[in-house]
Amino acid sequence: MSKLRILYVASEINPFLQTTDVADFIRKLPQAMQERGMEIRILVPRFGLINERKNRLHEVVRLSGINISVGEEEKPLVIKVASVPNAKLQVYFIDNEDYFHRKSVFFDKENKFYDDNDERAIFFCKGVIETVKKLGWSPDIVHCNDWMTSLIPMYLKTTYKNDPMFKDTKTVFTVYNNSFTHKFDGDLISKVKMIDIDDQMLQNLRSGDFEGFVKIGMEYADIVIKADEKFSENLNHVFLEFESNKKIDCIDNDNFTDSYYNLYNELVS
Repeated sequence: MSKLRILYVASEINPFLQTTDVADFIRKLPQAMQERGMEIRILVPRFGLINERKNRLHEVVRLSGINISVGEEEKPLVIKVASVPNAKLQVYFIDNEDYFHRKSVFFDKENKFYDDNDERAIFFCKGVIETVKKLGWSPDIVHCNDWMTSLIPMYLKTTYKNDPMFKDTKTVFTVYNNSFTHKFDGDLISKVKMIDIDDQMLQNLRSGDFEGFVKIGMEYADIVIKADEKFSENLNHVFLEFESNKKIDCIDNDNFTDSYYNLYNELVS
């Protein structure tokens, strides 16, 4: 049996950036799966807090140079790469000057949520898929983590469903307690749209809030994982809404390596 190919997508990874528990998870699990013989790729945004010189990031010219559309605009995609110290793991960084060169992640220095975080998420999700295509590396599983990655399962099931690179790809979406109260404006739907996506398919995103992004991720992913046991009342309602037609798992943290190894193998068999 050939090695399982797993793509991890998240907003952060240790030691390059940590603002939440996501960074630790994305540092530990890919290495554990690689040690069990799986082939791993990791993609994260190159937020401005990441020091390029200290972390030895360098541009991958052959992967850069695509333009990614967000609504009416097209913005250039730059791909950088670095190695995780003391591990045989490479991390690819999605970069764009307009979206990722601020010295903060989702909030400005007055602790105000950036109005264009929706565009940053859209650019990132589309950029991830296009980067993997350019790599010529067809993943068996794409494991998406947190709200910023939530559009990827939908894009893979719609716009890219007939692409040979992704025709057999399964998706896992992990939901974290990293909510925000901001509501994006009505342009969100038109900005998210791609080929083979109509308004009805984006119904869950109409609320323009954190729960809307989570719902889209849950709707199109093959498996949903709850990263925590305690969620807000709103999110618990979301889980209940999807329970009847979606496999929703909680992973045993004491034995998470075995749990994910088995989950991935079951998903592709």
